[in-house]
Amino acid sequence: MERAGPGLLLRDLRQGDDAQIAAILHVLAQTQPDILVLQGVDYDLDLLALSTLRDRISDRGGPRYEHLFARAPNAGLATGLDMDGDGRRGGPRDAQGYGAFAGQGGMALLSRYPVGEADARDFTAFLWRDLPGALLPRKGDAPFPSDAAQAVQRLSSRAHWVVPVLLPSGPLQVMTFHATPPVFDGPEDLNGRRNHDELRFWQLYLDGAFGPSPRGRFVLMGVANLDPEIGEGRPEALRALLADPRLQDPRPIRPGEKAAQLETVEWPPPGPGARRVSYILPAADLRVADAGVHWPPEGTPEGDMAATASRHRLVWVDLSLP
Repeated sequence: MERAGPGLLLRDLRQGDDAQIAAILHVLAQTQPDILVLQGVDYDLDLLALSTLRDRISDRGGPRYEHLFARAPNAGLATGLDMDGDGRRGGPRDAQGYGAFAGQGGMALLSRYPVGEADARDFTAFLWRDLPGALLPRKGDAPFPSDAAQAVQRLSSRAHWVVPVLLPSGPLQVMTFHATPPVFDGPEDLNGRRNHDELRFWQLYLDGAFGPSPRGRFVLMGVANLDPEIGEGRPEALRALLADPRLQDPRPIRPGEKAAQLETVEWPPPGPGARRVSYILPAADLRVADAGVHWPPEGTPEGDMAATASRHRLVWVDLSLP
């Protein structure tokens, strides 16, 4: 739900004739999630687009999300510096996270249950260089692209949030993020290194490196933009996260597919094809009743609708909580 300029998403939502938005509303009406994290949705300060989207979802038969959470992402946040080493300033790659304008392609959490916004932890401004063992890029003996750039470069390409959702049986901590794709860079591997550290952040968070480690019930959910088995990138951090004994991987599969096929996205040619890049990892002691990827058969009306909504498919996990 990214658009080419600020305010255009709100325009499209209000006009009511956008095919992609209609498809997203249809998918949500089919799946009925109680807690929904949207990735790649434009942010505005007063949450006008998100509030309008919430109303459209319920109008089209989806859940009524009375509780919204979104904060300004790093996407499009200007730095005034050359952040990608191309010798120029002011481009979308010179922002804290890739974006043509502030807030492009941010994140949002929508919930049927109250959200403890005052107790949410927002690590969006956390500096990359402050991460223990940060894999900061270098070119020769010098920091890349510069000392000045690394002094202000934030870790999150979008955001890292920990948001308590207040269920009737007690809070559930939703830990969410959207990592940068580990490609579109040079031999310095700036994006590959950043992607690695955006994922490694969560193990450090669980270790208590940034304050108290989470207690009680929690779930990690977001876009890693990385497959643990195939494709470019540095999969070590993701593999360690999937194997962490404090988490469980429900390994959701596409309906009718083999258990080994865990794809959550399919990039058409000349893209890399089908990959698993989106994850929901509940705490190890939570009871998972079911899990899957909403991927109706291609060539059917439902399949066409899901493909129109996004090439990234909705990943879901059904938790049985007391």
